[in-house]
Amino acid sequence: MTYFDPNFHPHRRFNPLTNEYILVSPHRTKRPWLGQTEQPQPAELPQYDPTCYLCPGNIRSGGEQNPPYDKPFTFKNDFPALLSYPTPSPPTPTHSLFEIQPVEGACDVVIFHPRHDLTLARLDVSEIELVLEEWIKIYETRGNQPNIKYVQIFENKGSMMGCSNPHPHCQVWSTSTVPSIPATEMASFIQYSNNVPTKGAPVGPGGRACLLCDYANLEMKEESSQSRIVSFNEHWVALVPWWAIWPFEILMLPYRRHIPSISDLEAVERAAFASILSKITKKYDNLFSCSFAYSMGIHQRPVPGVKRQGEKEDVAHLHLHFTPPLLRSATIRKFLVGFELMAEPQRDLTPEQAAQRLKECSDVHFLDLSDI
Repeated sequence: MTYFDPNFHPHRRFNPLTNEYILVSPHRTKRPWLGQTEQPQPAELPQYDPTCYLCPGNIRSGGEQNPPYDKPFTFKNDFPALLSYPTPSPPTPTHSLFEIQPVEGACDVVIFHPRHDLTLARLDVSEIELVLEEWIKIYETRGNQPNIKYVQIFENKGSMMGCSNPHPHCQVWSTSTVPSIPATEMASFIQYSNNVPTKGAPVGPGGRACLLCDYANLEMKEESSQSRIVSFNEHWVALVPWWAIWPFEILMLPYRRHIPSISDLEAVERAAFASILSKITKKYDNLFSCSFAYSMGIHQRPVPGVKRQGEKEDVAHLHLHFTPPLLRSATIRKFLVGFELMAEPQRDLTPEQAAQRLKECSDVHFLDLSDI
């Protein structure tokens, strides 16, 4: 009798956050590649670039001059995707198929560090804590504005991910509506909380089950041979999720208690956040000995608890998504095309195999190994 082998046989996995499936095809990992290759991401840059719009004291593309900042610095995006003033009401659509909604908001840029050559992977843990403090500040500032219903913090690292400037920075878009993906996640949190009994894991508001509390609890109990955990500490776990789409995708989340947002983190949890973020970004760079490209986003309560309309949004469980495109090397990336655009996402390398490869990477950055 032939037994099912998840490391060889094709199968589908369910993502309970988005209610979507992903096709896993582990038997295809040896497929030859004669397609497009990318330019390697530069690992070393100058500490200061006089032509960089984000370096201290330089003139930005919009004409404003950066101050001589020496810690994380936030400014309004010179080319925002959203306008801060109220948008005029659109005309009534001629048919429901032509629905249109006005949206307003704000776009901010958060610079992590004055040095042009340092990414999160090269910052000290104490410097990452300062970045987290800046994220909390902008989340609370924008999230408490009367017209804002959602604040999205995200980083695009590397030109492969559309980043237009290598200086370490991220963006914060604050909108008058809750975007589709976080709205779907919120609906999943609510449905799970209302329908699933508690199972010994930390619980959400009202003592009800939390989808990600349960998931993190299960992953922490998984047998080591099948573990998807890349790194963990006393408060946080970073893992390749069961339902990962991207080859080396990581989900980072707190597992000791239910935490709705970064504003709710205690001091020890903030320190642990910075520590594990430092480790996983170093492991990313060490995987292919390059500055590893990714998009990272923080999902949490749409806005801070101070502005809450009741408690229902506290069902959100704080987590970070890392979606890196690299697949086989520093120059070969995954493309989301064809079947994945027209049917459902697909991956070759299993999440367990990806987690094992990342786990084996050193916690010391490859550029610093020569100094040891």
